[in-house]
Amino acid sequence: MTAHFTAPLRETPFHARTAPLNRLHNWGAWAGYRTPLCYGDTSMEHSAIRNAASLYDISPMMKYRISGPGAEAYLNRLTLRNVSRLAESAIHYTGWTDDAGQMLDDGTLFRLGAEDFRLCAQERHLPWLLDSAWGFDVTIRDETESLAALALQGPTAASVLRACGFAIDGLKPFRLVRLPFAGGEVMISRTGFTGDLGYELWVDPSLALPLWDHLMAMGAPYGLMPVGTDAVMLARTEAGFLTTNLDFIPAHQALREDRTRSPLELGLGWMVDLNKGHFTGRRALVAQREGKTQRWALVGLDVPGNVSAEGSILYHRKKHEVGFVTAACWSPTLKRNIALAHVQAAHAECRD
Repeated sequence: MTAHFTAPLRETPFHARTAPLNRLHNWGAWAGYRTPLCYGDTSMEHSAIRNAASLYDISPMMKYRISGPGAEAYLNRLTLRNVSRLAESAIHYTGWTDDAGQMLDDGTLFRLGAEDFRLCAQERHLPWLLDSAWGFDVTIRDETESLAALALQGPTAASVLRACGFAIDGLKPFRLVRLPFAGGEVMISRTGFTGDLGYELWVDPSLALPLWDHLMAMGAPYGLMPVGTDAVMLARTEAGFLTTNLDFIPAHQALREDRTRSPLELGLGWMVDLNKGHFTGRRALVAQREGKTQRWALVGLDVPGNVSAEGSILYHRKKHEVGFVTAACWSPTLKRNIALAHVQAAHAECRD
């Protein structure tokens, strides 16, 4: 048996297509999979996201199937938003915390049926999900390996899907549709991580390569280009979207208590539904909100100059350290140097 530390990174169902296109052989690790960081030119790939259409392999994303009569009650107990308000064939962005109200992760929750859900996340959470299921009539399984997925993002993304013969007219944001494809089925959700018009396509791994080939062939007149993680991270920074283990450390992974963050400290207070009943972390979040005891605030920065502020320390009056940058870039879209940063709450509104 091969020791886990000598085994290579796994290949996604799309690897047979992404590998030949990766001219730089620039690979990164994502949840145990090998994924392209850049195929050839990050600037061109980012331009495809903002001006045409882009294709990004999101198969390594963790995907958990949660089903059973107690699924809705279980997810209401686990996550921050009210799952009872989530209609069938709809999706919402949500998060979940530990008992101290500190973020464990954020992700998208798909309601596939009355008692059938899919939770997508950046990090692995199966032990936490199983421990949290005690007392609920629910089945939880990791379906990451049994589902291939692509993100199709950019202003011409809908045109690409129409050219492929997919009936997506009328598909609203955070809604999904199931359509026939190559003797099977593709599920298309109007979701994404770029802040642009976008869709995500979900298929059985056996249909991964036919789907890639069909999209690339029909998308060529619309400027469709495969993109790597570097371009997507540039786009998400422009959009102000959070990335786990970059913009915040999951509470169960933090080595120091002062490294954890609550959703109120991450600008996610809008998703905390205190009226839906008890959920994990509710008491701590109520106390933090009522006592206004937030230690930190996540802010966006407009940084003078054209040198990236990534990794920078923030100071008050050039003397006292009050924060640090988590993500930064020169934004081709905004033509400005921008950043996301944690700032001590007392200085979050400070202008000098």
